[in-house]
Amino acid sequence: MFFQSARSKMPANDYVSIVRSVYKDRVAMLFGLGATAVGAAAAALQSGAAFLFAYAGLFLFLALVRYREALAFEAAGISSEDARQAEYWELRATLSGSVTAIAYGTWCFFSLVLVGDGYATLTAMAITIAAMVGIVARNYGLDRLVTLQSILVGAPLTLGLVLVGDIFHILLAMLFAPMLISFRSVAGDVRNVLLAAVRDRVEVSRLAVELDTALSTMSHGLCMLDEDLKVAVANDQIQLMLCGEAGMDCVGHDFRDMIKIAQSKGALTELSGQRLATAVADGGQSKLVLQLHDGRQSEVSINTQNQQTVLVLEDITERVQAENRIKFMARFDQLTNLPNRAYFSEQVEARLKKFQVRDMDTPVALMILDIDDFKNINDSYGHPMGDRLLGVMARRLRQALDSNIVVGRFGGDEFTVFFDAGVESHLIENTADVLLETLGKPIVFDGEELEVHASVGFVLSKANRCDLNWLLKRADLALYASKENGKGNWSKFHSGMDRDYNERKRMKEALRQALINDELSLVYQPVVDLGTRKVVGCEALTRWNHGELGTIPPSIFIPIAEEMGLISELTDWVLHTATRECAQWPGQLAVAVNISARDFRGSKVQNMVASALKKSGLAPDRLEIEVTESVLVDELKVASGALSEIASWGVGIALDDFGTGYSSLGYLHDLPFSKLKIDRTFTADVTSDPRSLKLMRNIARLSKDLEMTVTVEGVETEAQLDVIAQIGLIDQIQGYIFGAPVPQSEIKELVHSVSGLPRPSAGPLCTAENDLLEA
Repeated sequence: MFFQSARSKMPANDYVSIVRSVYKDRVAMLFGLGATAVGAAAAALQSGAAFLFAYAGLFLFLALVRYREALAFEAAGISSEDARQAEYWELRATLSGSVTAIAYGTWCFFSLVLVGDGYATLTAMAITIAAMVGIVARNYGLDRLVTLQSILVGAPLTLGLVLVGDIFHILLAMLFAPMLISFRSVAGDVRNVLLAAVRDRVEVSRLAVELDTALSTMSHGLCMLDEDLKVAVANDQIQLMLCGEAGMDCVGHDFRDMIKIAQSKGALTELSGQRLATAVADGGQSKLVLQLHDGRQSEVSINTQNQQTVLVLEDITERVQAENRIKFMARFDQLTNLPNRAYFSEQVEARLKKFQVRDMDTPVALMILDIDDFKNINDSYGHPMGDRLLGVMARRLRQALDSNIVVGRFGGDEFTVFFDAGVESHLIENTADVLLETLGKPIVFDGEELEVHASVGFVLSKANRCDLNWLLKRADLALYASKENGKGNWSKFHSGMDRDYNERKRMKEALRQALINDELSLVYQPVVDLGTRKVVGCEALTRWNHGELGTIPPSIFIPIAEEMGLISELTDWVLHTATRECAQWPGQLAVAVNISARDFRGSKVQNMVASALKKSGLAPDRLEIEVTESVLVDELKVASGALSEIASWGVGIALDDFGTGYSSLGYLHDLPFSKLKIDRTFTADVTSDPRSLKLMRNIARLSKDLEMTVTVEGVETEAQLDVIAQIGLIDQIQGYIFGAPVPQSEIKELVHSVSGLPRPSAGPLCTAENDLLEA
């Protein structure tokens, strides 16, 4: 433990101070070593021992080295907390001090053993003992240095005394060891006393500085009054807050004079001054809020104990403003500044309760407005543009309605409006028309014009017969009806919507059970090669025959599945079932499966396809994935990656219903389509409308140029088949001319009956409108 650095034994600031003291008095050190050199030289002259001149030179050299070290330490300028740098300088002091101690010790040793001159011996020992006193005085704080120097001086000196040989020198050597120990003990005592004094002084100074700093820098005003209400302590902040200026000499003055000064300067109102003076005079503990002339607010805490009163003033203006902002943020939507869902609900429920308490049958109405295709706007122009659009729509909505009407943003792109005055059906209908017209006006952002439309649903009721949830549910049903009717219009709730809702709710539960109980089935519509008139594949179509509800068309249950989030589960079932059954078909017949846009949101379409292929053992080139253009609009980025990966396995990718949606040549170029299916709407008029024929021919030519297979859907008559065949660019035909879709068990018969020639028409055929839509 003697040889540990002092850094581990004391705080950083004390340690740095101790190291600094070692290097501090460099002039005294220089003279001390210089005097030692003179003594060594004198001893050399007296005794004739020439080697003592070498010691004289050594001491002069050490004097210069240590002086330069002291200058270097001063130039380093280490801070009071830099213990790491101080440890480096302690090590240097230990090394140079140890070398100096060795010089002193060996000087004494050789003077005793080799010289034998009384004057030389006395000079060496006297100067060395004096140096030891200096060591204790200079290096008292560094126990390791004092101990090393004591050993390095004492060991050679003691050995020299013993080697002289007589009993008296040996006795002197024995007495010299306790003296060295006492030197170390004295150094420790000096160190402890001085460090304690330094720490006490530093602590007192620190507390004074901290108190002064706390008073001068604290954001609160603080004032202490004595028993006569005279100011004992006051910081600048309380003077600034009360009197409008700091630096006043108010200590010793009556606090009531400060109040008068504050009132005279206009910083404190008359009423606030009276309240403050009264509260201070009453004593005890109290709090009050003062209104200052500049509009700011200050909270004063008063506490009287032991006949002394302490006042703490806090400027709470920002806090009050922050609380108001928090209240606003909790109640209002940040994008539109309209009441949010919670605050809108709170206001409406309060108004309804007012009517219900009085049992008033006042007519009320609730309206929900929804921006049509808002997701497409976000996707096309970005969310910042969507946010700006919401702000514009909110301002238009608020400006179009009276101030007594409650308007809120219920979430997303939905706005809610509550009417409880002058509510009549025709007036609400007129309001809906006005709002649709107002919201439908073009909006120009950054030079670009946006066409935006909204849909509206509303419900009327009596205030004492409904609650907010009842109104919201029925207005939402009316809004759903508006969307179903083509968007951009309004619908009023009627009881049939409730029935439809309950029926739809029942249908949802039935569909969930149908997936669990495997109640769905697949049928297959043949795809025929136009040149050979042979079946080359089939498209899988989903069927649902419910025990109580009967046959439910895909046009009903597919949207329900998408709404419920079950569409991917349904798609997965279709993929696995279709590939398993196709694997049993004769030859190289392929199967086509439709994928919904919603399958690309969160589901891993690649995983579903890979799993179906693996479990069925079907070759990838016998599977075709069909997607509609809505997939490319809604989920282009995700769909592009997924379809590219699937296509790399050898699976065909077909663009279904081409020409009915957002047709874009960019999709055909960028995505890995191997087939394009021309929609049945072109087929219906191909025999009578030259425009339809030209469109079909041009689409087919474009597809062939892009090396894609062309399939025409919806072929139902021989005349249509002949016209399509004459185009010369069509590869495959699909439609009722070859028969209705059949189950798995009839595939072989279908292939045999269709091969060679199409089935002739025998009277009216089922049309696509009568058939179930594709799943």
